[in-house]
Amino acid sequence: MAMNAALQRKLIETVTGTVIAHADDLTALDQAIGDGDHGINMRRGATAVLEQLSDLSAKPLPDALKTIGLTLVMKVGGASGPLYGTLFMTLGKELPAVPAHADIVHALGAAIAAVKKIGRSDVGQKTMLDVLSPVQEELASGGSGLPARLRERAAAAANATVPMRATKGRASFLGERSVGHMDPGAQSSSLMIAAICTAMEE
Repeated sequence: MAMNAALQRKLIETVTGTVIAHADDLTALDQAIGDGDHGINMRRGATAVLEQLSDLSAKPLPDALKTIGLTLVMKVGGASGPLYGTLFMTLGKELPAVPAHADIVHALGAAIAAVKKIGRSDVGQKTMLDVLSPVQEELASGGSGLPARLRERAAAAANATVPMRATKGRASFLGERSVGHMDPGAQSSSLMIAAICTAMEE
């Protein structure tokens, strides 16, 4: 599906709408093992992005992604603001205006590397990376039914953070008590990926 202003608008609306709709659930997850404000912060960021919908829809994709990233850095706060901001700004830096499949695979890989660097974290530490990395692997494999497969991989990866012991972020202070809870950043990543996949399928 070729990128255009209408699709760009639909993607932004779908992703921000999903974050806003699930904000209370994300906050509940964060209350168990974090500062208890992940959903509140993400909703604030999503709302700020949504307020720029018309302008963002008209921009070339790279510029729109960079603006979204900068908005998240300024509005989300906490650890999630810089992490998600870096993710989107790197995607904007790496993607062409009309990306092919290979461009998206490359850009997501670069964005994951940037998140690892800024968060000084890696896969297996109960963070958003535990969703983003498997999704990038699935994306790279290509083939038929990719949106549905990406959505399923993301959901499974978020669920897989439940038995993990957190070794990064606020949850790491809980030690073994972090086991048995889904990572809120992993879940917000999974929700956004599912929203993108749904928008692309419709």
